[in-house]
Amino acid sequence: MSIEPDLLKILACPVDKGPLELVDGWLVNPRLGHRYEIRDEVPILLRPDHVDPAVARAQR
Repeated sequence: MSIEPDLLKILACPVDKGPLELVDGWLVNPRLGHRYEIRDEVPILLRPDHVDPAVARAQR
C-alpha cells in the first residue's frame, strides 16, 4: 500500500505528534514503535489505546 508523498509530509503520530515513516505498507513511528494501518489508501491513525486489543496484537 502506498500513500501520496505530500500527504505523508503532513501526517503526524496521534500520540507524540511527530512525523511518521512509510515502512512495508504501514505508517510507523520509530520513536515509540507504533505502527498504523493504511486501508484503501486511507491512514487509520487511531491511538493504540483506542484500538481493539485483538487488532492491536495483530499490528505488532
